[in-house]
Amino acid sequence: MSPTAKAKKRALGALEGFLHDEAAGGVVLVVGALLAVVWANSPAADSYSSFWGQYLTLGWGPTALTENLRHWVNDGLMVVFFFVVGLEIKRELTVGELRDPRAAALPAAGALGGVVLPALVFVALARGDAAAGWGIPMATDIAFAVGVLALLGDRVPAGAKLLLLSVAIVDDIIAITVIAIFYTDTVSLAWLAGALAGLVMVLVLRQLGVHAIWPYVLIGFVVWVATLESGVHATIAGVALGLLTPVGEVGGRSVLDTLEHRLHPWSAFAIVPLFALANAGVDFRGGLLGEAADNPLTWAVALGLVIGKTVGISAAVWLTVRTGLGKLPQGLAPLHVLAVAAVAGIGFTVSLFIADLAYDDPALIETAKVGIFAGSLLAGSIGAGLMLLSGRRATGIERPSPRQGL
Repeated sequence: MSPTAKAKKRALGALEGFLHDEAAGGVVLVVGALLAVVWANSPAADSYSSFWGQYLTLGWGPTALTENLRHWVNDGLMVVFFFVVGLEIKRELTVGELRDPRAAALPAAGALGGVVLPALVFVALARGDAAAGWGIPMATDIAFAVGVLALLGDRVPAGAKLLLLSVAIVDDIIAITVIAIFYTDTVSLAWLAGALAGLVMVLVLRQLGVHAIWPYVLIGFVVWVATLESGVHATIAGVALGLLTPVGEVGGRSVLDTLEHRLHPWSAFAIVPLFALANAGVDFRGGLLGEAADNPLTWAVALGLVIGKTVGISAAVWLTVRTGLGKLPQGLAPLHVLAVAAVAGIGFTVSLFIADLAYDDPALIETAKVGIFAGSLLAGSIGAGLMLLSGRRATGIERPSPRQGL
């Protein structure tokens, strides 16, 4: 077997493992979110806020870092999640579907439509200070979205899963860029320079042929601290380090495959559900649902996710196919594309993440969360219904589609 064939086979196996972990992780994510909601609405509801609001100091003296538990999850543990995202982005850009410009054109266009239109819908509906959350409906929650398709079993063609993952990866890239540029208040150039110096050191170690992992872990920690102190959100450090990970073999092993194999289960089954537990606890008592229903912010988020994603992605895909700039994966029909576009409106994890960054007012955060819950639930239901309506059953070998356009 040629090296190219081996690389392709390894990439396919890694993709299947990634999709499996994301689908199973989506179940654990639901459990974490439900526990948060039950806890926040139980007789012990006060303990939810007080627990996650407890401060923890790590380090000592001038190097000490003090944050509450929620921020340690959001700014610390979620770096691992974004590092895994960076690894998968690197894989897709180098050996996956996104390496071929023609193949990448379709998901790239779909993701762009699925980012721009939700933001426009949000801006059109939001008022006053709430308009700062325009990034909330932009990103797709891969775990939830893949989990919905997994529940439908062989009714979902393999090409639909591939299209969903590719679109989600591209819109993750866009969402991460938006976080770095638009949701950063002030930037310390000195700390930012330190973070960049750390990233350069990673490249230097690679050039020197250093194979041991611990030097990279140590430098990665320094990059995280410097990014955190710079004012740029610390999770950007995780993405940057993931993108710098080599794809080929180093010292006889694939570093990217090894890291993803070891870290992705921790991210999918522990860190992201813990993030949901720390952030999804909305207290619906006291008339919050009634107030949210009358609040334009709720509708801006929900309709941005449902209408913005569904129309934005499907229209962009249709335009790309019609102009000949891209083509659909084999076996997909227009209804499949519409279903994938709707499922992509599940925007749980990163949407919650951006809501916390966009607003200082707890009332706005809680209202945005209601919109995220409502929009994601409706988008997932619509997407699943459309996929069932398609009536196509996927097989191990995809049948040629009579139509390769929209």
